[in-house]
Amino acid sequence: MKLKVKGRVWLETINGTFAGEGRITLLEKIIEHGSINVAAKSMKMSYRQAWEQIDAMNKQYDKPLVLKNSGGAGGGGSIVTNEGKKIITQYKKLTNQFEDFLKNESKLF
Repeated sequence: MKLKVKGRVWLETINGTFAGEGRITLLEKIIEHGSINVAAKSMKMSYRQAWEQIDAMNKQYDKPLVLKNSGGAGGGGSIVTNEGKKIITQYKKLTNQFEDFLKNESKLF
């Protein structure tokens, strides 16, 4: 029987989970749609759930990862900051390295 080594990557602070695949995907969807609400809907989650995840990341990091503009005449919208984009890039890099590690370790079985 062939065995595979499996695992997941997530980032933590002393206050708990900072980001994993779901939160990184949420950041990417905000970049894609320019809106927390639309990003949340595309992931089949409520705005409240999405905002709670974003707020948790913003509070745990030195700089905000997402900024939101209030609605009104000019409309609302949200942007992922450069810091947020760096987190996405670093997470993707780490995930790719981890997947390579898992693949190599699975060869032992």
